[in-house]
Amino acid sequence: MGKRNWYIAWGVLYALCAGLGFVPDPKGLGYAALFILALLFFVPPAVLTYHAVKERDVPELKRLRAICLIWLGITLVLLALNFLSVGFTAEAGRFVYWLLILGSAPMVCGQVWVVSIFLWGCLLSATWQALFKRKR
Repeated sequence: MGKRNWYIAWGVLYALCAGLGFVPDPKGLGYAALFILALLFFVPPAVLTYHAVKERDVPELKRLRAICLIWLGITLVLLALNFLSVGFTAEAGRFVYWLLILGSAPMVCGQVWVVSIFLWGCLLSATWQALFKRKR
């Protein structure tokens, strides 16, 4: 499967996670399905990272590192805004949460936020280490 197809698969998984992130308080099998979907979201970037490291593809590693940094930055800002929205009106708080769902789709979809943040951190670390080794 080519690089382009992995990015398409990643986009489809993002769309699924974003759409299903709006499911309120899933229980039982629905909860498990959403958690597994959120984990599957990280398969395409992991494969892309693996191939970029294997092929010593520096531009691809830099692209993946940038995606990780941007995602973690957006998540940090949206989480802080979400916590601050306690003092907002109900509509404004709901809007901020919707932004969080869209900006941090696998995190909200999977319901266990620390897992998603950890996996983004793992991807960031892998790309950073590969780029650091490349410079030495």
